[in-house]
Amino acid sequence: MRHVLKMFPKTHITIAAAATAVVSAAILMSPSAEVEANRMSYTLDLEQGKASVVASHKQQKPLTAPAVEGQDQLAVITPEASETPEVSETSVPEIPEPSPHLTWQTFDIKSGDTLSSLFKNAGFNDGTMLSVIHGEGEADKLQRLYAGETIRFAIDKDGGLAAVELQRSRLETLKIEKQEDSYSGQTEMRKPEPKPAYASGTIDGSLYLAAREAGLNDRLTMELSGIFGWDIDFVYDVRKGDQFEVVYEELYLDGEKFSTGRILSARFINRGEENVALLYTDSNGDSDYYTPAGKSMRKAFLRTPIDARISSSFNLQRRHPVLDVVRPHEGTDYAAPPGSPIKAAGNGRVQFSGWKGGYGRTIVLKHGDNITTLYAHMSRIAKGVKNGARVKQGQTIGYVGSSGMVTGPHLHYEFRVNGSPRNSRTVKLPDAQPIPAAEMARFRKHTQQQVAQFEAFRMNYQHLALASEN
Repeated sequence: MRHVLKMFPKTHITIAAAATAVVSAAILMSPSAEVEANRMSYTLDLEQGKASVVASHKQQKPLTAPAVEGQDQLAVITPEASETPEVSETSVPEIPEPSPHLTWQTFDIKSGDTLSSLFKNAGFNDGTMLSVIHGEGEADKLQRLYAGETIRFAIDKDGGLAAVELQRSRLETLKIEKQEDSYSGQTEMRKPEPKPAYASGTIDGSLYLAAREAGLNDRLTMELSGIFGWDIDFVYDVRKGDQFEVVYEELYLDGEKFSTGRILSARFINRGEENVALLYTDSNGDSDYYTPAGKSMRKAFLRTPIDARISSSFNLQRRHPVLDVVRPHEGTDYAAPPGSPIKAAGNGRVQFSGWKGGYGRTIVLKHGDNITTLYAHMSRIAKGVKNGARVKQGQTIGYVGSSGMVTGPHLHYEFRVNGSPRNSRTVKLPDAQPIPAAEMARFRKHTQQQVAQFEAFRMNYQHLALASEN
């Protein structure tokens, strides 16, 4: 990362470093501050040279009254009291008419519940239910219920159904309201507030264990391996002592952390070689990861089309396990349970789909003019993957099986250039498209701030780690 910083103006780094010192000093001078060695969150304003702590990682429970087990939750919504306005001798304040009271009944949806049974529990018959789901907008989406969701019924003063709310998650709620003689529904999505956080670690046994120790969840760990997986084989290439650093989003609702978002930037040192990835969203709204020089982290092809161990490597002098004769093994075999999904290594067109002799159920994809990939011994081919069809990189094209001349379930994968076999694990893969020249100025301005933020997080982490030792 340090040699990457040389390509950016020193003023940004200086501002970030100064801002970091202010944050660090504030943390160190607080006698009650708890130090987290691996994570912290704060904001950086690189234009103004300011930094401020935005979140502590202490979880605070919401102030809500516990529900009584075995009973429906009831709540009455009344108009909020407002401050009494000053009244002059010459004016009389208008007194608004009170809004009608609504009584809410809440039910946690369990396995076996139906929409009809939930309406019945709330005191409404199937006729009312049909009126709701046949309403306007997205009202019909109420028919799709899942265990774990919450449904609420609003009952007006006359005992009629005024509204229904289906909370699918903390972010998504389907709201249906009565409008004159019909119902109308729409889905409301809440947007969480993202805040940057930092984690770093050194691999002792595996990336998974090191990431967990650093505070990363499984999803972020998989995302990290996916970002660098084009250049690093995390099954065979990772070594003890390899290091990683990640700046990622922590998502907050109502001031409380509830999930994590995207990785914003990452650094991985594998066998002493530094790899840096920065998330960039172009002027068209498309996001991807790039090196600080604007080179795409992606390749035109996946290094491996399946997440599995190698059972037989590329070997042009291999002895065939069934025929017991020396026959070139022009591909790589991956042992995996039957039914495991197989991904297309790159964008292309289906050149062949069907049974291919000893290969069994096979798909051959053509990529451009000179590259083909072959996937053999499938248990079945994915729906729609037929001769002439187009597929996208990462799309599931089939499933692992043992069709053809094999001794057990596995994927046989071949990579050919101009018809000649190549070792898919070592062949130089073409890169995906880099940042276009017209976008480069915008890209550099954005990545200057990202690299400065990354360095500021690292410096602050070092200060905090030092404070925790003293």
